[in-house]
Amino acid sequence: MLLDQKIAVITGGASGQGLASARAFLREGARVVILDWNAETGAAALRELSELGPVRFLHCDLGVEEQVVSACADILAHEGVPDVLFNNAGIGYSETGRYPMVSIFDTTLENWNNILRINLTGAFLMTRELGRAMAARGTGGSIIFNASIAGIVGQPNIDAYTASKGALVALTRALANTLGAQKIRVNAICPGAIDTPMLAPALKNSGVVERLEQTPLKRIGQPEDIAGLALYLGSDLSAFVTGQIIACDGGRSAI
Repeated sequence: MLLDQKIAVITGGASGQGLASARAFLREGARVVILDWNAETGAAALRELSELGPVRFLHCDLGVEEQVVSACADILAHEGVPDVLFNNAGIGYSETGRYPMVSIFDTTLENWNNILRINLTGAFLMTRELGRAMAARGTGGSIIFNASIAGIVGQPNIDAYTASKGALVALTRALANTLGAQKIRVNAICPGAIDTPMLAPALKNSGVVERLEQTPLKRIGQPEDIAGLALYLGSDLSAFVTGQIIACDGGRSAI
């Protein structure tokens, strides 16, 4: 049991990579809290996950400071200080209707602010509130950011998304330095193409499947691929790993 009796918090835990990670963490003995903006999918995830172990769901818009502060206070009061914080929540291709994934020259200020609010500010707020408590406890822990290969490899026409993920990459390195003295490890996962509802609109575009076939592993990633890496980074298996930016993309960024 890699996370036996550990407390793990997963944002965006009601679907996709977050839900797969919640399953993996529960199977390894963790007590899990998932946060999500969607109350309906959150309730459905809670029903499923409850069969695996102790889990709670908190309805929270991570881009609203008051909601994040309240949710984190609830976690600290009822579960205690987390051992693992997985900042997984984010928006991408699944939200192209509301927030177009386009060039910076076609991005309105409103859309720019909204994409960064969810992908970057939400992670900042969660880490500020829970990371402070983890540091004060002084016994260590793990903070994981879910970034993207877009944050380390230049990709055209998704500029606000890329900026938000690149900022998470930089923040990971800075916090690893800041929190190392408190034995808190900070790492980032950079997924490539992962088969989740978020990617579905992109998979309809001409050429995407062909590019996937050019990856060394020649397949699209699955949510469980990210969950396995998150489990490694959240557990003592990675006790000497911090400040790392780890691509999980089937080798696409290596060629």
